[in-house]
Amino acid sequence: MYQFSSKAKKKEIFISFNYTDDKNYRYLLNALAKNTESPVEFEDYTPSEIKSYDVGRIKAALTRRIKDADYTLVVIGANANQRHPDYKEIGTRNWQWWEIEKAVDEGHKFIAVKIKNANPTPDPLKNRGATWARSYNVQAIAKAIDDA
Repeated sequence: MYQFSSKAKKKEIFISFNYTDDKNYRYLLNALAKNTESPVEFEDYTPSEIKSYDVGRIKAALTRRIKDADYTLVVIGANANQRHPDYKEIGTRNWQWWEIEKAVDEGHKFIAVKIKNANPTPDPLKNRGATWARSYNVQAIAKAIDDA
């Protein structure tokens, strides 16, 4: 989870992303914290990599972080709708879908950004009134956070 603060009030945001394919894009968000010229400031509250294959433990760790936030920023990669090998145990198509569904249960507002415009929107994010960053860059993401 991150706390973002731009010109608007500080918002606590959980970042949903595909760890296998898109973690580098999540790490790019960390670079914003170190850039003094960035319009976005945040503290990284994301747990370090969850070193477990136990679905229950992973869900528990993610649930704690989601409950601590009021917003979810969904970083959408090419495989956002791809079926995870453990989808039956997860209870939905993949971990990102599960995070979005959990955030819906917690009453989150959504911010979304596609890494590439052609990437498919995750089905659970559709019709959720997300505030969209129209491109994966600092200004677009900062504006979407402010507007959420």
